[in-house]
Parts: sequence; C-alpha cells; structure tokens
Amino acid sequence: MNSLLPAFSGARISGCWTLRSDGSGVGEGSLDRLLPSVTMGLSPRKRTTSQCKSEPPLLRTSKRTIYTAGRPPWYNEHGTQSKEAFVIGLCGGSASGKTTVARKIIEALDVPWVVLLSMDSFYKVLTPDQQVLAASNDYNFDHPDAFDFDLLTHTLRKLKKGKSVKIPVYDFTTHGRQKEWKTVYGASVIIFEGIMAFTDKELLQLLDMKIFVDTDSDIRLVRRLRRDITERGRDIEGVIKQYNKFVKPAFEQYIEPTMRLADIVVPRGGCNMVAIDLIVQHVHSQLEERKLRWDMAALASAHQAQPLPQTLSVLDSTPQVRGMHTIIRNKETSRDEFIFYSKRLMRLLIERALSFLPSQIHVVQTPQGEDYDGRAFHGKRITGVSILRAGETMEPALRAVCKDVRIGKILIQTNQDTGEPELHYLRLPKDISEDHVILMDCTVSTGAAAMMAVRVLLDHDVQEEKILLVSLLMAEMGVHSVAYAFPQVKIITTAVDKKVNDLFHIIPGIGNFGDRYFGTDAPPDWSDEEMMDEPSC
Repeated sequence: MNSLLPAFSGARISGCWTLRSDGSGVGEGSLDRLLPSVTMGLSPRKRTTSQCKSEPPLLRTSKRTIYTAGRPPWYNEHGTQSKEAFVIGLCGGSASGKTTVARKIIEALDVPWVVLLSMDSFYKVLTPDQQVLAASNDYNFDHPDAFDFDLLTHTLRKLKKGKSVKIPVYDFTTHGRQKEWKTVYGASVIIFEGIMAFTDKELLQLLDMKIFVDTDSDIRLVRRLRRDITERGRDIEGVIKQYNKFVKPAFEQYIEPTMRLADIVVPRGGCNMVAIDLIVQHVHSQLEERKLRWDMAALASAHQAQPLPQTLSVLDSTPQVRGMHTIIRNKETSRDEFIFYSKRLMRLLIERALSFLPSQIHVVQTPQGEDYDGRAFHGKRITGVSILRAGETMEPALRAVCKDVRIGKILIQTNQDTGEPELHYLRLPKDISEDHVILMDCTVSTGAAAMMAVRVLLDHDVQEEKILLVSLLMAEMGVHSVAYAFPQVKIITTAVDKKVNDLFHIIPGIGNFGDRYFGTDAPPDWSDEEMMDEPSC
C-alpha cells in the first residue's frame, strides 16, 4: 500500500507486504479468483459462545454505559453519511493470534467507536441431523459451508454504512444461536476477524485493509495443546491427532492460499509491534482523510432570508401561550415558576404533536347503545426519545398523555475544541424501527444536536416520515438545518426566534433551559446544547 511505503524499507511485489520483525518485506501476487470449496471432515470448536464486541472508551456501571469519548458527526449537512466506516479484515489459521492482533490494533488506535466483529458469530444453525453429527465430533465446522456468508455480508455491509445491526450469538454447547442477539452500532472502524475472512468474494469487496496473521505451525500447535489440555480436559494424544487429521489440512486447503489476497502479512501475531504500528499509522491517515469538519457559520448563513419550511408547526400565539412564554423567558422568574409554566407548555406541545400521528376511523358503542364514529391511532407503537439532558424534562408530559409509552435517551455534547456535536450515550427501545418516534429537546439553536439525534434514529431504521421533533423553543437556523437535512421530519414547537448570536445561543431566547430547570450553574457562555450531564436512566 502506497501510504505505508515511507514507514519501512522492504520489497513490494504485486501489492502484498510481509512485515517481519526487522521491518523488511517480501510479497506475493494476488489470486485471480478464490479457491473452490472442498469438503473435509474437520472437528467442531468448543468455544461456549461467539464473541462480538464494541470497544469505545467507556465507563460501565450496573445500570448503564457512559461513553467518555464522543462520536463526531458521520454525516454531512444533507444528513447523509459522507464516509463509510473503515473495515479491517483479519485472517489466519486457528490459534494464530488474530484476536490478539485485533485488540493490539484497537489499543494502539486509541479512537472511540471501534467494533470487533468475529466470524464465529455467523455459524449456520444446524439441522437435527447435523446436530447428531456435531455431538459425535463428525460435523465439519471449519468448512466454508459452515458459515452463513449471506447474513455475514449483509451485516457487515450495513454496519459499514453506519447502520445499527443485530449480531447473532452462537452457542457452541448447543450448536445454535441464542434467542437474544447483540445490537452493535456506531462504528468508525470495524475489525473483522475469522479463519475464513478472505474466502468469500463479496465479503472481500467490503474490506478496506486485509491483514493475514501468519504464525508458525509449531507455535499454533503448542497454543492448541495448552488450550485444549488446560481448558477442555483433553489428552495430548487426542489433541495431536485432531490437529493432524483436521486442523492442519483445513489450514492448507482453505486458509493459507488466501494469504496471497492480503495487503499485509503479519508474522508472529500480536508480538510483531512493528507491523501493528504500521497498520495503526495507515488507519489513522485514513480516518483523518475521512474526517468531517463542520462550519457552523456557513451553515447559519446558508439559510438566511429563507421562508420557514412547511414541515414546521408552531403553536398559535394565543394570550395564554404568550403569557407563559413571558414568564419562562423572564430572567427574574423563580425556579418553581419556571418549572410550573414550562410543564404547562410541554403538555400543550405534546398534545399538538400527537395530532400529527396517523389515525383511522374507529366506531365504538356508547353507554346509550349508539354508535360513535371516532378516531384511533393507526400504527404499531409510539416511542419517545429525549435528547439529554433538557429533553428529559419533557418525558412526564408525554407519559401523561400516552399510556405505556416507551422511552429512549440520547446524550449529545458539543466538543469545545471543534464546535462539533458528539454522541456520548445511546439507549433505544428494541424494535424501534417499527415505531412512530417523538424526539424531544427543549431548545434547538443551530440544530446540530437534533440533526445527530435524527441521524441516529435513521441508522436504527426508523422511517424519516415517522419522526416528530418537538421543542419548546427553536431558532430559525435550527429549523432550517433540520428541515434541509431531513425534509420528511415533522417539526413542532411553541415559538421560533429569529436570531442566533456568535456563540450560537438563541436570541432573545430563554437562557440555559437545563440550568434554570434543574437549578444548576454553568459558565455564562454555555448554552443548554453544550451542557454534558450524566443521564438519568
């Protein structure tokens, strides 16, 4: 790879590097086509469950996961993903150290939102007859036909496009998939590892970098001996017999030939820090090229003098509504009064938002025995999603009018160095893709946080036309930004102010809603969108 040329001296042949501990390199050409599958009787693996982990910097408690490094925007001003995730494919024989190399790369990258995807998660579900063979160690788990490449390719393609995916968890004791699948989302870098990672042509096209971990066969045998004897209770003769009969032929038939497809060959696995450092340098350069740089001033000027979009609905400025705005905008208003009148406005706002949900005729019979032609919600479910922290204050109003409504939460913080919004925390109900979603934030100035929240919902397959953004107060800039990026999202608010100052605060505005509601203090140049608070979940 050209970007790796200055990093070390070595010979390059047909695009494949072999990285040795001394930094020298020799290479081989690439296969014109993949080798055909050949059935061989290989033994099953005994790992209890498959592994698929997301590895961002985080803090874990018994009830929540809090990201300590936020995910910057992965989409442009149009709301569409501008750059796909960078996918690294790791291939190599059994016990070659693929997972160790993957974790060393993750460690050295030191970037948030890295996903480790294991091929072991994608074993096919066995038929009853295959279950019998597996129980007697006669089912071939190391043949390409043992893997569900259709599901694997679909999952990796979707994850690379920034979408939320569900990963099966394979149980090697029952030779089946567990009922609960793992949800993975938000990958800037995807590391995909497996013994057959380079076997499928369609899968290969999704890999941005292909790494083959080449470990000496004697070392791999020693590792298998240690593992199988100490962890699986096998005797040394049985392990050697299995290796000679199944593992070694499988490596020679299916795995070793794909070494020629690799961009980089890494001898000695995780011990080869020279190779890992070079890989990390290249990935960093790719991420830098893909990095978005938001220009909020340009975004603001782009919508000047534009008429407000038709997707916007503003509550009528009745004396009642205007009177409540007078109270909550007044800097002298006490916290108790601020909360009381904010809650009144929130209730009116939520009721208005519900009127935009689809409905159908529903005939009921009254106690007098007469039919009444009424209306009923026409949809599967209503889910509320609050943008923390201020948006959380709107949840009681939604719960008061929607019985048994499901609630999700998103924490988005503004990076003080870049001015960009960053995603820090996410918890959404299961199967949200089928719901109508009411997205709640108390104030929207630039629209950056709202745009990110909408993008998260779209990545979880929520239909754009089923998203309603509700906010007590919005700036025209925020309205235009959201409507421009997501023209099918319905926007509902109680008022729209015309200006945003140089610090992107709404003018005349309402102040920092979160501070006034929760009774906290913040620096005078912070807006509510810039506050970070641990989510209350």
